[in-house]
Amino acid sequence: MDSDSSPLFDLSTMKNSQDLLNLPGDSEVWKSLKQAISSSSGFQSWQLERNTDTQLSSLGLDTLVRRYLRETLETLAY
Repeated sequence: MDSDSSPLFDLSTMKNSQDLLNLPGDSEVWKSLKQAISSSSGFQSWQLERNTDTQLSSLGLDTLVRRYLRETLETLAY
């Protein structure tokens, strides 16, 4: 990128992860990723381990995938 070019978006202005979904075309990317993640063996195992948690069973797929990703990244950070 040359010095006259500006980025397509500025990460410093984004307040939370929801802002990332507001980028052009990203909702389709997120939908595809969410489907791939939710069908993975890791996600399915994670869900089975938490099957007794009644709060989780009432959450939508979007929230479950986000929680799975957060917990996975937190585990990897250690």
